[in-house]
Amino acid sequence: MKPLEGITVVALEHAIAAPFCSRQLADQGARVIKIERPGTGDFARGYDTRVRGLASHFVWTNRTKESLSLDLKHPKAEGIMQQLLAQADVLVQNLAPGASARMGLSFEALHEAFPRLIVCDISGYGDSGPYRDKKAYDLLIQSEAGFLSITGTPDTPSKAGCSIADISAGMYAYSNVLTALSQRGKTGLGRRIDVSMLECMAEWMGYPLYYTLDGAPPPPRAGASHATIFPYGPFATGDGKSVMLGLQNEREWQVFCQTVLLQPELAADARFVTNGLRASQRAELQSIIEAAFAKLTATQVVERLEQAQIANAQVNALADVWAHPQLQARERWIEVNSPSGLLPALLPPGASDVSHVRMDAVPELGQHTQAILAELGWSLEDIEQLKTEGAI
Repeated sequence: MKPLEGITVVALEHAIAAPFCSRQLADQGARVIKIERPGTGDFARGYDTRVRGLASHFVWTNRTKESLSLDLKHPKAEGIMQQLLAQADVLVQNLAPGASARMGLSFEALHEAFPRLIVCDISGYGDSGPYRDKKAYDLLIQSEAGFLSITGTPDTPSKAGCSIADISAGMYAYSNVLTALSQRGKTGLGRRIDVSMLECMAEWMGYPLYYTLDGAPPPPRAGASHATIFPYGPFATGDGKSVMLGLQNEREWQVFCQTVLLQPELAADARFVTNGLRASQRAELQSIIEAAFAKLTATQVVERLEQAQIANAQVNALADVWAHPQLQARERWIEVNSPSGLLPALLPPGASDVSHVRMDAVPELGQHTQAILAELGWSLEDIEQLKTEGAI
């Protein structure tokens, strides 16, 4: 039995944050009924066609779900939603600000009829304050939360290469749903969860925020290097590749100079005897390190780093991650079905093997509409009528 088997989630979701949350719930065995607009569905379905005709974001965040196409503005949609929520444990939504409340789907509107229902609202800025009604997308939240101010090169601020504001909101929503389910087991009552993307990213910005407490200067943008610890980042090697390495303390600095650079005298050089000095003299020290590495291949540098027990990593491209020997050795890749056939998928972190999680197909738009409505008691004739009216 999967941990969330027997839990039903209704998801009014699009893009990434809410779908990523509900996919985690589905991975753990919950039944997730995804409500999609007839004809077009979740607009993430149209982001690209890179996964054998399917959108990469959609494939990533929507496996194991049932797709019910339903026009929420149709007069009959309210009755269908009420039927769904009567048997649901969780409602997750990230519609436009205020949209779910206008449709009578706020926690306050639902709690009396469905006291055990947990309602998780995901938005850009939360349900109060001057930014309440402001539209929010991942890059905009990265910017508002100050992430861009510490990311990139000294000349150019940069966004993260994946949707970290959406991911953070999705994961905080997921963990809050789990705690709400636990709490309901004690009280018998559902509760409301209000997840703000800005607040999630502000939490993730805890280190740089504290670093600037009382008006102190911020950590500099340092590209792929650490902003305040050095050496910690990528270093070029003699075969045109790069090796990522990181030192955490003075003992490692001593070993690095002796075993990796073969320059034990450098450890006592007055310019570099503390991390603060090394960080302030990073350009000069980088030149010394890369001059030593220029005589070596990346493999040879890694061998020396391993011998010295200095943390290191390959600077991998995405193709390298697909073929990563550690993921292969731990059998983390399996296959899931989709409208385009079998696709590779990673086992969720923490799952020992596929028996511990639920990893079913990525759904076609509206694939489960008829079956779900029939389960709710709608006749085939009534379902056909709904199709004719454009409700589904």
